[in-house]
Amino acid sequence: MPQASLDELTTHVSAGSHLASFPTDTVPALAAQPAQAALIYVAKQRSLDKPLILMAATMTDLWDYVKGTETERHSWEKVANRYLPGALTLVLPASDRVPPVMNPHHLTTIGVRVPDHAIAQAILAQTGALATTSANLSGQPPLETISEIEAQFPTVLTLSPHESQRIAGQVSLTASGIPSTVIRWNGGGWEVLRQGAVRLEL
Repeated sequence: MPQASLDELTTHVSAGSHLASFPTDTVPALAAQPAQAALIYVAKQRSLDKPLILMAATMTDLWDYVKGTETERHSWEKVANRYLPGALTLVLPASDRVPPVMNPHHLTTIGVRVPDHAIAQAILAQTGALATTSANLSGQPPLETISEIEAQFPTVLTLSPHESQRIAGQVSLTASGIPSTVIRWNGGGWEVLRQGAVRLEL
């Protein structure tokens, strides 16, 4: 697997020419520019009816990708402020800024998340919002280690161990290995689509 510095990785991903994989607070992510989301579907051998999510360093980077009334936005911000950064994905009405290639069969909604992980945050702060999913072939369990990801996706960019250590410093970065909890806004409240690492009080 090509290992890169933070600047090298974010430059290539921002240009849309490469996929990247990086750790998050749940499971490692496979990521691309939103407009290049087709690269993820090809790499994962993923059905186009399975949507991707947008991941960013802050919710500020994600609000332009969703649309709703002022009252709805207030409800969304209340949950986001309480649980994000964290292992929670919010499925919200999509704005026209979301490239159709991200979710070909789910054009009206988009899942958004802010991970609570220093390395993911460092990458996303430079690239802006990225189309993401778990790093694994479709239908298989999420991969958890760099060596596993390297074997399955030999052309995907990752941070070099030295660069990861530089970003993380002395902080112990642990991932739960449990996918995020997914909730969907249904127009008047929240519906839990997948119970994951976060248990909500809504």
